[in-house]
Amino acid sequence: MTYYGSKELAASFRTVRNNTIKIAEEIPEDKYDFRPSPESRSVAQTLVHIAASLKLAKQIHFIEKRTTLVGLDFFGLMGGIIAEEQKPRNKTEILDLLKSSGDEFAGLLETCTEESLGQTIQYPEGMVPATKSRFEMLLGPKEHEMHHRGQLMLVQRLIGITPHLTRQMQERIAAMAAAQKN
Repeated sequence: MTYYGSKELAASFRTVRNNTIKIAEEIPEDKYDFRPSPESRSVAQTLVHIAASLKLAKQIHFIEKRTTLVGLDFFGLMGGIIAEEQKPRNKTEILDLLKSSGDEFAGLLETCTEESLGQTIQYPEGMVPATKSRFEMLLGPKEHEMHHRGQLMLVQRLIGITPHLTRQMQERIAAMAAAQKN
């Protein structure tokens, strides 16, 4: 019996994506070109990268249904994702892209069977580990998004915004402190 399957995977991905969308909504559009350093992605590019990078997992797990990454045109797929990041988009278009790509990917996650999640995927020779389960690989897009969301939360601080998750925690702590005084 599995306690964490496709429904839980999709739900946890939706939670992460909703938090990313909240950050994207809170950053003013005039700050979407902000870069923390010259070689960094802009806010807009980071958000599009988050949305577009799901194409890699979609291709591997849902279109080709690969059991090996040997022969995968990783650089070709990544080239398409990088090209997406460079396309000019306004805030509304980026929010729509985040919502639609997130909804699509979460829907795909829900279709996974316990058997497919347990499949072993072979990595190219020399990579460590040599294999991973499909389940472990499908956790990757969520982990990738959380990595970039952490960057965006730092950007929020740099432009004078307290991230919503921090504000929520501060409100809970204040409520607990007030309750303790009573």
